[in-house]
Amino acid sequence: MARPDGKTIVYVGTYTQRGSKGIYAYAFDPSSGILSPIGTCGGVENPSFLALAPSRRYLYATDEVSTFAGNPGGGVSAFRINQETGLLTLLNHQPSHGAAPCHLSVDQTEQVVLVANYSTGSIAVLPIEEGGRLGPATDVVQHAGSGTHPTRQQGPHAHSITIDPTNRYAFAADLGIDKLMVYRLDLEHGKLVPHDIPSVEIEAGSGPRHFAFHPGGKYAYLINELGSTVTVFRYDAERVALHTLQTISTLPEGTDVDNTCADVHISPSGRFLYGSNRGHDSIAAFRIDETTGRLSSIGHTSTQGKTPRNFGIDPSGRFLLAANQDSDSIVSFKIDGQSGELSSTGEVTSVPMPVCVLFATFPESAR
Repeated sequence: MARPDGKTIVYVGTYTQRGSKGIYAYAFDPSSGILSPIGTCGGVENPSFLALAPSRRYLYATDEVSTFAGNPGGGVSAFRINQETGLLTLLNHQPSHGAAPCHLSVDQTEQVVLVANYSTGSIAVLPIEEGGRLGPATDVVQHAGSGTHPTRQQGPHAHSITIDPTNRYAFAADLGIDKLMVYRLDLEHGKLVPHDIPSVEIEAGSGPRHFAFHPGGKYAYLINELGSTVTVFRYDAERVALHTLQTISTLPEGTDVDNTCADVHISPSGRFLYGSNRGHDSIAAFRIDETTGRLSSIGHTSTQGKTPRNFGIDPSGRFLLAANQDSDSIVSFKIDGQSGELSSTGEVTSVPMPVCVLFATFPESAR
């Protein structure tokens, strides 16, 4: 088996149903967008979201369940990445201190993993111990409140937690209360401390889900699940303040379809933004104005499957891989570097209930 040195591996998180074995690993061909299977890693139920340690030595996954190790709540699992093969070895699990954990992130210094628990609306801090294992939670924060949607916003639903480029603050998007919560990341004590401005209000009924910073650091983008919109912010890093600039639909004008958004990513160049539509079953593409951060629509591309959940953009910015959760496929698209438009490469990889697509590039070792 080829070494991962100088290679890109794609890890796919799944729901362990319809025959799924857990986390799937593929070698990625950066010239064609083709995925070649390497192996799978089991031992985790519903590893629906994955995060890579900056050193690329460890990978972390949510165990998106409501009962974990016989107790209420979900879990988080730690894996060691084999530096020879790219395959995963399970290290340990820890409770996430909330039901249905659906998103996590690793801080730049690899001291903690932050996890968002959807069903119970809580977030937690798990310390990373020597060798990549996870320790018991050092902090758990419970959100409170409700929104205007009669069935989806009866209580808090933390859907993501994202660390800012300075590694000093964390932003938790809560679908249930239409807020983006802001915390200072206290690495010394493993705590999340509410910021002076503890939250940003999002338009009622929007259902904020995933949040991404622009590579330039001046702008940030929030995709809203229930509203099928993207909210654009100017980010004041010094004051840790978000100023709303724009809200734009992820659907074509005049579309009448039951739709919810899922994921949002920005191209490495910082020129384009993409969001996934479930129901319309498409990737919405936008051009980012370099001087204002505002978005303009490029168009919409069918994902050639049902319910595109998360997706990933390869580090070169040439390909986008969309995970179609309800049609058991990952479809590869080429990104036009000038226009940002997507075109199918014709490559479809079959995998049961894919949810998360994570790229991991292993630099060439010094010779």
